[in-house]
Amino acid sequence: MARDSIKQIFIVTISLSVVCSLVISSSAVRLRSNQQANRIAELRRNILIAAGVFEKGIDVEAAFSNFEARMVDLETGEFTDLEDPATYNQRSAAKDPDQSIAIPRKRDYGDIRRREKLSLVYLAKGEDGSIEQVIMPFYGKGLFSTLYGFLSLDAHDFKTVRGLTYYEHGETPGLGGEVDLPRWKAIWIGKSLYNEEGEVALHLIKTPKMAAASDPALAYQVDALSGATLTSNGVTNMMRYWFGPDGFKPFLDNLKALKGESPDE
Repeated sequence: MARDSIKQIFIVTISLSVVCSLVISSSAVRLRSNQQANRIAELRRNILIAAGVFEKGIDVEAAFSNFEARMVDLETGEFTDLEDPATYNQRSAAKDPDQSIAIPRKRDYGDIRRREKLSLVYLAKGEDGSIEQVIMPFYGKGLFSTLYGFLSLDAHDFKTVRGLTYYEHGETPGLGGEVDLPRWKAIWIGKSLYNEEGEVALHLIKTPKMAAASDPALAYQVDALSGATLTSNGVTNMMRYWFGPDGFKPFLDNLKALKGESPDE
């Protein structure tokens, strides 16, 4: 058979395709476990960032040993064992009608349409086993994308912010993308999520340059992202939804009650 015949070319092409497919498939199988491990490590790194304990060179696995992952029923605000925190896929659950609920339009501040019934939360514990921080995931629409992040609250009052980070989004670099800037995220630390009435009060605002440092309203204000009004509004709306009565508020109230405090104290 001539080497340049159509039949020979066809055989060589098919053979190469089969060999390449086998190589790619075997590589994908070998790399799958590494990819999963990298995703878990990156998730934990962002939780540590939100908790304010991440620093360059830190042993993520060792630092995360002080954190406990738990499942929470968002409707009741109680811990649940219905799902395993190690295998639960929160994003998939939000898309599954059996594992999620439709959000009424008038209460869908984060513009997410459906939300999962169960959520992961992370408890940062001290050496004596007491809870020091509660880290909760949240998400919502910005200008061009859905932003995913973590917010950490101090477990002494369940309203003082210990840290915030966004780990995934598609906002415009230099504008809405400034949610990644360390100096902007640092502004959140020490702010109060709830007012004295127990309502979500923390929001983004174009703070007047001459605002008095003693102004009590500043406790609930974070500087808006310059030139990114819609992204800033989106961040405010995420806070309003996820930490209000349809989000983590019942859960946080339950934790406070366990400490012998009134829910809105």
